[in-house]
Amino acid sequence: MSYNFKKQLKSFTFAWKGILTCAGHEQNITFHLIAAIAVVAAGFFFNITHTEWMVVMLCIGTVISAELFNSAIERLVDLVSPEWQKIAGEVKDIAAGAVLVTAIVAAIVGLIVFLPYVIALF
Repeated sequence: MSYNFKKQLKSFTFAWKGILTCAGHEQNITFHLIAAIAVVAAGFFFNITHTEWMVVMLCIGTVISAELFNSAIERLVDLVSPEWQKIAGEVKDIAAGAVLVTAIVAAIVGLIVFLPYVIALF
């Protein structure tokens, strides 16, 4: 089997297209992206450690990924179940719950990482 670089590059193009589709049209992912930019700026401002950067970046990636999965699930549910159905609503609620869990954990990690730096300012 030979490696098909063009095919691989095209798949990355589709992936970026998916991210950009959500970034400009999904309110929640836009909020998470703005929060991520603020957290990265705070990381530079406070000069956080390499380990702290790794943890913060993992949290950012997890929350954004969860939001992308949630958006994909919501669109798929809307496609296969255009009329309201209890189970379709539950599927959407469960996916949204996964995003909420990741966001809460990321916020807690953010407090653990950044609170000592903020306290040191005072």
